[in-house]
Amino acid sequence: MKNNGPSLPDGWKRIQVKDICSKIDYGYTAKANPVLREPKFLRITDIQDGNVNWDETPGCEIDPETEKKKKLQSGDIVFARTGSVGKSYLIEDPPRAVFASYLIRLQIREIAIPEYVYHFFQSNDYWQQIGLNIRGGVQANVNATRLGNLTLPLPPLSEQKRIAAILNDHMADIARARTAAEAQLEAIEALSAAYLRETFKSNEAKEWRWPQLKEITEINPRRPRGLKRPEAAPTTFVPMPSVDGTSGNISDPLERPFEEIKKGYTYFEENDVLFAKITPCMQNGKHVIARNLIDGIGFGTTEFHVIRPGDEVIPEWIHLYIRQPSILNEAATHFTGSVGQQRVPSYFLENLAIPLPPLSEQKRITAILNDRMADITCACTAIREKLETINQLPSAILRKAFNGEF
Repeated sequence: MKNNGPSLPDGWKRIQVKDICSKIDYGYTAKANPVLREPKFLRITDIQDGNVNWDETPGCEIDPETEKKKKLQSGDIVFARTGSVGKSYLIEDPPRAVFASYLIRLQIREIAIPEYVYHFFQSNDYWQQIGLNIRGGVQANVNATRLGNLTLPLPPLSEQKRIAAILNDHMADIARARTAAEAQLEAIEALSAAYLRETFKSNEAKEWRWPQLKEITEINPRRPRGLKRPEAAPTTFVPMPSVDGTSGNISDPLERPFEEIKKGYTYFEENDVLFAKITPCMQNGKHVIARNLIDGIGFGTTEFHVIRPGDEVIPEWIHLYIRQPSILNEAATHFTGSVGQQRVPSYFLENLAIPLPPLSEQKRITAILNDRMADITCACTAIREKLETINQLPSAILRKAFNGEF
């Protein structure tokens, strides 16, 4: 594959991967055996976020001669040729280990530094080339020949060492910043559950009446008979992606002609509470109050249960209560259906007990909670934006490094 790329500094050249390798070979075909401790049998699934937990990597049966050929050594780079095509891992101080057949192993010649080559395998330049070389449909793959034909910019050895050292420091700093931001996000998100728990598990709450939800609401109410609208009338439509699981709001409702959505979708009305019944949307907080609907009605995915509040309860109270992690965890224990298509049955909501203070108290408490949740949402948004910036740093740094701008 020809790829001249940007102009390079003096002394650099663009070279094919095969020309920096003493060997490019496929792994060993065997069944992983968790009972065997050695040799370790490295598979694609054992490589997570650029790391391998060797203690959890299974072993395999292999004859001594084949093990000698497939034994992993420091400085080897393994590459996923199918599945997560392009994912790579630099072998450093491995235990006694061999690699599986869905991996390709590169052994680097002395003209290149393995750390430098591995960093290149994280760059946009590399990933663009991989995208052009993927073959197959459902089982996409890149073979050893195509991998060997990829190109990379190669400076002198001393420069490779200098660049690799700088990149190691930068990537370590980025990893620390990412870990810190993720810890901040986790801590702030935990506040939401703490506030809800403080309200609904309080001593005061124990003194309130605890009716079942079906006693004070209508679960999955029928669509009104004779509902008529002009066929072309714009009508609110809420697919699952329009529900923000963090804020519990409809973030991007759609408008569709009534004729397109009047059949085959879930009907609801203004102030109904929508509960996502399918996994993983249910656990991810895809529950919302239907608000700002065109003409007070809407339609949405069939994966919603609809909860219509009665006169004794306001929708905010129901919404805050059912979004508690403890309630969602309990709902998951009632899943029905096959794996991947599991759903919460309506009887879970019907029989769910809910604390019920007077309406005035519901309004007072929900006003406080909504303010707190809004603050949490703002803080989470800021940290997610920070994380997005952090996650964009590697590609920018790698681009500069391999353009010779360090």
